Amino acid sequence: MSRIAGVFAGLKQAGCAALIPFVEAYDPDRATSLALLKGMAASGADIIEIGVPFTDPMADGPTIQAAGRRALEAGASLAGVLGLVQDFRAGNAATPLVLMGYLNPILSYGVARFCADAEEAGVDGLIVVDLPTEEADLLLPDAAKHGLDVIRLIAPTTSDARLPLVLAGSSGFVYYVSITGITGTRTASAADLARDIPRIRAVTDLPIAVGFGVRTPEQAAVVAKYADAAIVASALIEKLFKSDVPTVLADVAALAAGVRGARKVEA
Repeated sequence: MSRIAGVFAGLKQAGCAALIPFVEAYDPDRATSLALLKGMAASGADIIEIGVPFTDPMADGPTIQAAGRRALEAGASLAGVLGLVQDFRAGNAATPLVLMGYLNPILSYGVARFCADAEEAGVDGLIVVDLPTEEADLLLPDAAKHGLDVIRLIAPTTSDARLPLVLAGSSGFVYYVSITGITGTRTASAADLARDIPRIRAVTDLPIAVGFGVRTPEQAAVVAKYADAAIVASALIEKLFKSDVPTVLADVAALAAGVRGARKVEA
């Protein structure tokens, strides 16, 4: 069983959803990213998503775009992100790590070489935002060979007919983009989730994680009532930009408490 599958299996048995916070690698520098990764794992993060900085992040809102620019100015590269993962793994063999980024850096690195190096570094999953479903065979065979989950994005505009095609060959979990538009702009309502999550469950047994707009413990708790995980990104990046690592980690702990308590309150 993969680390990602193991985490979700354990949480399902406990009757809890997962918290997946986001770190933009190298924002504002490598040392801060490593401190965040270690601290998030100790503050209640079940899985951590690591943003791979890219020059044309078309799915990202202004907050993550700005973080990516800072990271690139600090010397971020795909090889550097793998090195960051490797350093994290030296002290943590349990917390799953998912890289989220774009296809071009992987193609430039070489798909086969990248998947091999990602496995060696300790990466568990990949979210490639701009990889078309029809071209998924660019990545899926090498990812499978090296035990990397390929996590696909589902949007509110994904039709019922297209859902099985998009999810074919995917593993780990489903990333539900709960809003139309870019990251960090608004939040899906409970009514939205009550309508949309069952539609996805009808075609897959994979856990469903909700992102693009979850900002507060209260919003994360709403997600936890309908889905299997809440993903929080822009709010944490904004907090880091305005404050410091301990403040961000306090927010992670509060988000984790919100997610953990959601279903208990309901029960």
